[in-house]
Amino acid sequence: MSQHAFHQPRQPAMPLALPFPEIRIRAGLSGFPSPAQDYTSDRLDLNEHLIKRPSATFFMRVSGDSMEDFGMHDGDLLIIDRSLDPRPGHMVAALVDGEVIVKRYEVHGGRPCLVSGNPRYAPIPLAGHECRIWGVIRSVIHQYPV
Repeated sequence: MSQHAFHQPRQPAMPLALPFPEIRIRAGLSGFPSPAQDYTSDRLDLNEHLIKRPSATFFMRVSGDSMEDFGMHDGDLLIIDRSLDPRPGHMVAALVDGEVIVKRYEVHGGRPCLVSGNPRYAPIPLAGHECRIWGVIRSVIHQYPV
C-alpha cells in the first residue's frame, strides 16, 4: 500500500435509501383496510432517520439482562447521542466507577440515580460514585432470530 493512501481523507458513507411504502401496519386485529386504499412509495435512509447529529453519535452493543424491561436485550445495538443533556426518564450510557453501563436516568428524593430495567438490580445513586454520562440513547436496534 502506498504511503499516500494513509493521508487521504475518509470518504463519508454513501446514503443507502431503501424502499419505504407509506403503509401503516396494525399491531392488532381491527378489520381489514380497504383494498382501494392509496399509498405512495418512498425511500428511507436509516442513517437519516435514526442519526440526528452524526458528529455526536456513536454505537454500542448491550451486554447482559439489566435493561430487558426497557426493551434493551443482550446483543442489541444502541445509537447514542452525546449532544443531549440527560433528563429524568432518558436512557443513558455512562461510565460508573470505570465500568461502561446503560441505565435509565432518574431522580429519587432529589438525588440522581441510574436505574435498571430488571428488578434484580438495585438503583445506582450517583452520589458516592465516579460517574460520567457519555450520552443519551436515541434508538435501540433489536434483531429477531430468523
